[in-house]
Amino acid sequence: MKAKVITIGDEILIGQIVDSNAAFIGQQLTAIGVDVVQIETVGDDFEAIVKAMGEVPEGCELILLTGGLGPTKDDLTKRCFCSYFKDQLEVDAPSLKHIKALFTSDKEPVLQMILDQALLPSRAIALTNRWGTAPGMWREKDGVVYVALPGVPYEMKGLLIEEVLPRLKQRFKHTYILQKTLLTYGMGESRIAQLIQEWEADLPVNIKLAYLPQPGMVRLRVMARGEDYDDLKRALADRLSALEMLLGSIFKGYEGERNLQQEIADQLVKWGLSLATAESCTGGKIAALFTEIPGASTYFKGALVPYQTAMKTRVLNVPKAVIDRHSVVSSAVAEAMAKGAQKLFQADLAVATTGNAGPTKGDSAAPVGTVFIAVAFKQKIVVKEYHLGSPREKVVKRAINQALMVLHDVLLQMQDQQ
Repeated sequence: MKAKVITIGDEILIGQIVDSNAAFIGQQLTAIGVDVVQIETVGDDFEAIVKAMGEVPEGCELILLTGGLGPTKDDLTKRCFCSYFKDQLEVDAPSLKHIKALFTSDKEPVLQMILDQALLPSRAIALTNRWGTAPGMWREKDGVVYVALPGVPYEMKGLLIEEVLPRLKQRFKHTYILQKTLLTYGMGESRIAQLIQEWEADLPVNIKLAYLPQPGMVRLRVMARGEDYDDLKRALADRLSALEMLLGSIFKGYEGERNLQQEIADQLVKWGLSLATAESCTGGKIAALFTEIPGASTYFKGALVPYQTAMKTRVLNVPKAVIDRHSVVSSAVAEAMAKGAQKLFQADLAVATTGNAGPTKGDSAAPVGTVFIAVAFKQKIVVKEYHLGSPREKVVKRAINQALMVLHDVLLQMQDQQ
């Protein structure tokens, strides 16, 4: 089954909001075996919406719209349905009853524009919106199902999961799509492709691999499609097991299950260790990754962002002579920062970053993209030098991922020594 998704709203086109609805719809449809072949965004324009509804890709059996079902004049989807299907609006009694029930505790009378949301195309099936006042709509024409959902994300999600997906499963033949995304750190896309080229060449036609590179990491999405769920699950598991072995130490888990910071956090808790950070070029973003994890206070002591050179000396006691001799972007300063944070927070481990993220060199002559990462643990220290290129945003993201890699490797070494 193929599908086209239409998201409606001027606010999307002008960049006022990010179209998260399309991403969620794509994920949910893919999970039940629906191929999303096109996603189109149109503004709050009557002719544009009707035109998008009529442009059905070859073999497409589902057109799903989101947005434009509210009570104001710029909400045009119901009128577009009437035009496209040559229908007219009529009051849907169950929808009207539902809307009135939502306002029973209000002292003020319900506005007519709110009540008018119960007006639906007469031949459309109303989809009850338990999360709001605008019902969804389901209509079929020439073997194609047309579904309209509200644009408010939590209303759209509720209707999609509880009303639309069950109908689609019942209406169309079900094909299973299973996917897993592996997280790799420390190796570029091209080198990974070379490493696993034989594995990739041996994939059956129903299993596909996609490379999704990001600064400092590469996500590998493996997607399998088939009609027998158990066979498909076994086939995917076998392929993933072989891929994990090929990737070796650069494989750090699966997206949505465990990320690298969660793995580190679990190891810290397991061994009863504490962590602190001293971040210059990464601006506290490593600390933020850990503090986002519930229960981080059990192992995370604290963080410093000594961005200015003077703060490294004043707060972390990095000797000025070390900075004068080696420059602020150096292995020696990264080491001193890590030791200073370890002592200040009385932590078992401390991570420090210092570097030139660009676009200018700042207080150091080191080339833009140069980053030093240090991890102090117990009485030992590990310092790594990286040249992460440009622009600034990529340098910072790569530095964060490299710091997590170094910290993870240190913990693995400690575990091996126990």
